[in-house]
Amino acid sequence: MSHSTAGTESAPPPPEDDHAFFGQPRGLMTLSGLEVWERFSFLGMQAILVLFFADTVANGGMDMDPGTAASVSAAYGTLVYLVSVAGGWLADRILGSYRAVLYGGILIACGHYSMAVPTDAMTWVGLGLISAGTGLLKPNVASMVGKLYRTDDERRDAGFALYYMGINIGAFAGPLITGWLGEHVSWHWGFSAAAVGMTLGLIQYVVGRRHLAGRKHAAEFALAPDAMRRAVRLIIGGTVVVALVATALALAGWLTMDRFVDVLTLVSVIAPVVYFVVMFRSPRVTAEERGRLRPYIVLFLGSVVFNFILFQAYSTMMLLASTNARTEILGFTFPASWYASALGAFEVALAPVVAAVWARMGPRQPHASNKIAFGVILGGLSFLLMVLPTSGHADDTYRMAAWWIVGSYLLLGLGDILLETSGMSATTKLAPKAFASQTMALWFLSLALANGIQAQIVKLYGEVSNPAYFGVNGAIAVAAGVAMIAAAPWLKRTMHPVH
Repeated sequence: MSHSTAGTESAPPPPEDDHAFFGQPRGLMTLSGLEVWERFSFLGMQAILVLFFADTVANGGMDMDPGTAASVSAAYGTLVYLVSVAGGWLADRILGSYRAVLYGGILIACGHYSMAVPTDAMTWVGLGLISAGTGLLKPNVASMVGKLYRTDDERRDAGFALYYMGINIGAFAGPLITGWLGEHVSWHWGFSAAAVGMTLGLIQYVVGRRHLAGRKHAAEFALAPDAMRRAVRLIIGGTVVVALVATALALAGWLTMDRFVDVLTLVSVIAPVVYFVVMFRSPRVTAEERGRLRPYIVLFLGSVVFNFILFQAYSTMMLLASTNARTEILGFTFPASWYASALGAFEVALAPVVAAVWARMGPRQPHASNKIAFGVILGGLSFLLMVLPTSGHADDTYRMAAWWIVGSYLLLGLGDILLETSGMSATTKLAPKAFASQTMALWFLSLALANGIQAQIVKLYGEVSNPAYFGVNGAIAVAAGVAMIAAAPWLKRTMHPVH
């Protein structure tokens, strides 16, 4: 037994590591540092991606109309979260978390370097590599954070709070650098900055690997050798076949960009439906667990509605900021993409405040379903707020004050804090035990579906008036949140013992 363990698991971190980072394990600094740079590169690139798509060829862009640019950007997000479902399985069964994160980071960096090359072909290659890499990295870093702590370790929640603060620091800093380079030098310089950021994250991840508890050289629930060889052959063969078929269809003129977006939306709808059907019908799911799945569907849909609004912070809101918002505050002029940094800044500032409020309220704090509902309502209000500055203009040459968009992002940031923390917690508690290791996959499917729906709805941006676009979408989100509050008595009863 000792021989087998030695072959699969690295030496444990030094004892002095356990309280080396603000009273937390030293490995938390390694993983948080990786997430800072991963979010720096991912959201930094996403803040300028839709602007790059919509810019003229003369300025180095791809000359898409605004609705198409937003749709393609949303389709990219759909692909990222769909691949993340497979990324969790690959780590569990084949690669192991450490290697999945490492290989994912390498793919992300290669993707950003590809996008730094100023050709359309390398842009699409880069987006494909980033999608695959993020799918490997994103679902597995959080599980590695969890392995730093014993189940009964009281520092766990505080550790995750520091980890999520790192995520939002990256979300704040990324658009500042990539946005300035993209709008003042060239879009591809902005993509280069994202590449450098991911490279720095990988370097500190590898250098700090000895501080990661539970780092294994093999997958935790590895397939048997024969089954693993078959799985690897199927994955490689399937990838090659899909790539060849897609290339052939594209060359034949059938697989257009619009059809590709439509296919991704269809998959994002089918995948969660299949997932829920499998869970409801599984003989390994008890009647009690099946009863708790019903309210979870409501929470799942709440996440879809909110994230449909949230993800537009990097698409339609960026387009609106670039054409109809002032990019000057107190005499200082800034790139339109810097607005995206406000979201990360608000989440860094507000997360400790929200945590302190819940701690102070103790047992009097709202039920998890109401917290999610409040988040959905705040998301809707962030869009309804945009109706005011976009209304009553004779043409589209107006410029609204910066504070309108900043205020919208304030509402979005607060809503995100309320929904994401409560939603993830409820997911882990309501998922059937037989599917416990796949709870992250379930959550990512809600994000994929939100992006899939967004990829279709944003096609209307620029086709209808801005007040109508933001007003209708915002009103639907508010109505969904109010409906969740109205269903609170049933949700509380059926979600028991989740509070």
